[in-house]
This record gives sequence, structure tokens and C-alpha cells, in this order.
Amino acid sequence: MSDQHETPIKTPRQLIIIVVLAFIVPITLIILVSQLVTSGEKGLQDNQNAVLARIKAVGEVTIAAPGGPKGQATGAEVYNQVCKTCHEAGLAGAPKVGDKAAWAKVIAQGQPTAVNHAMSGIRGMPAKGGNPDLESVEVERAVVFMANQAGANWKEPAAAAPTTDRTGEQVVAAACGKCHQTGVGGAPKIGDRAAWTPRVAKGLPIVIQSALKGHGGMPARGGMAELSDVEVKRAIEYMFNSGTGSAAAAAAAAPAPAVAAAVAAAPAAGAPDGKKVYDGVCAVCHAAGIAGAPKFGDKAAWAPRLKTGMDALYASAIKGKAAMPPKGGNASLSDAEVKAAVDYMAAAAK
Repeated sequence: MSDQHETPIKTPRQLIIIVVLAFIVPITLIILVSQLVTSGEKGLQDNQNAVLARIKAVGEVTIAAPGGPKGQATGAEVYNQVCKTCHEAGLAGAPKVGDKAAWAKVIAQGQPTAVNHAMSGIRGMPAKGGNPDLESVEVERAVVFMANQAGANWKEPAAAAPTTDRTGEQVVAAACGKCHQTGVGGAPKIGDRAAWTPRVAKGLPIVIQSALKGHGGMPARGGMAELSDVEVKRAIEYMFNSGTGSAAAAAAAAPAPAVAAAVAAAPAAGAPDGKKVYDGVCAVCHAAGIAGAPKFGDKAAWAPRLKTGMDALYASAIKGKAAMPPKGGNASLSDAEVKAAVDYMAAAAK
């Protein structure tokens, strides 16, 4: 019975071995567990890196402006700075440079169509290749450069397009008329007074901003990114004036004495032409009384304004008042031209 209660440690040596093992075994276990966890994290990180590598985009678009003055970059320079990103490797379906089979369809469409697609953007390609700073002549040069590498014989434009702003009629003929002549997509037709009046009633600046930024089915700047703000504004004024009646029609509808007064107020030689300024700017609102503007020849509407004096009318027209922007929205007008227009309208209402 006494043997059952004896300790297994019978010698000092056995005691020392037990004590040493009591320290070594836990430490060994901790080291093994630590290595197992560390190797697992490393494997997980390797797996994550592998996944990221597999889903990484096949290319990165980097937009860089060609060097040199605006409008002077060659087709090769624009290609190397902008177009090469996609057209060298054929990213997103872009026809590779030098690939005759890929470019055959583009070349068959003709140079004007290809250039228009490059300007406005098509499918995965943004307008102007994603660089809005490019001039239209630079975009065309790049298109010609790439097409010619695939066997085309297109001619590169020799000089940049004129920087002089076009008239409203010219802009409408080049861009806006494509939709506004027939009313495609709900666009108000040129000459349709009923369609235009409620739009301009919101205020000419709002209509102009819609044209600049795009609205509904209408792309920004009518799809011609190279149009200046002034050109877009002129096109809006031209279409609205065509749709709500010209200044001549407004004058014809006024009482005979008002018309006589307007004729009597014809400018002297060398003086600003008030009628010309009115027709080009003021008639947008004053011909139809848009946004509270006193209608041309309406004595009742003009009477309280005339009582304030001509200096007050001049100041309101030059600085803007209520819904009327400074100088009728045409900042390029001189003070003398604005005053001449005010004189012309005031004479018609006396």
C-alpha cells in the first residue's frame, strides 16, 4: 500500500529534468504556434496580391497636354501625348496604329466623320481623347496621322482654325441646325415661337448655361466642343430671335407714333447704332416682354421707367437690374453702345 503513494521523482536529477521540461515545452509550443500564424498571414497576403494582380486594369489613361502653343501641335505630337495610350495597344476597342484591317472601316467613313467622332467622342473614347484643351485642328491632325499609318491618304490641316468668333447664324448652320431645324429629340425648332418662349422666359442666362453644359438629349455646346462661350450665346440669341419675331416685327406691331419716333432716333454718322445693338442683344427679351422686360414700343410699360430719367436707365442697362444681366449679357458692348440701344427703345416708347 505504501508504494501507491510514492512520488515518481526519486532523485535530484529527475527533479531538475522535470523543472527544465516545464520551461522548454511551453516555450516550444508558443514558437510553433507563432510560426504557424505568421506563415498563414503571409500566405493570405500572397493570395491577396495575386488577386489584385489578376484584376488590375490592363492600362491606365494619362492625359498630358502637348507642348508648344495651343493649336500648333503636330499630329504625331498629339498622338504621342494623348492618343497613344489606347491606340498603341488597342485598348477598349481602339483601332491600333498601323493595323490596316482595324482602320479600314474608319477610313471608309471618310475624314470628316472620323474627325467628328474624335471631337465628340464615340463608344469608349471620350471627346478629344479626354483632353479638352486640344484645339480642333490638333485633333484632326492626330486623326489624319493615325489613319495615314494604316494606308489612308488624308491631308493634314496646315494651320489652326481661325480664332475669330463666328456669328450665331454660322454656329447654327454648323451645329445647332442639325436638331433645331427639324425638332429632333424635342429640340425647339427655329421659328417656333411657342416652343422657344417658355424656355427663354426662364432667363437667357439659364438657357445659355444649358447649351454650354448640355441638357436632356442635347450634348454640351451642341456636340462641338471647340465652340466658345460667345459663339454658343450668339447661336441661342439667333435661334430665339428667329422664333419670337425680329425687332422689325416688334416695331411694326407698335403704334405708328412710336415707329416714327424710333426712325427719328436714327444714329448720326459715326455714332453707335442703337437699333443694331437692340436687334442683336436686347430684342431677345424686349421684343416679347420676357422676364418682365418692357416690350419694345409699349408706352404703358416704359412710362414709369422713363420718369426715372435717362441716366437711371443707362445705369440699369449697363450694370444690370432684376433678371437683366449687365449689358444685356453681352459684356463686349461698350457703354456708348448700351446707351444707344436704350435711346432707341426709349424713343420708340415716347
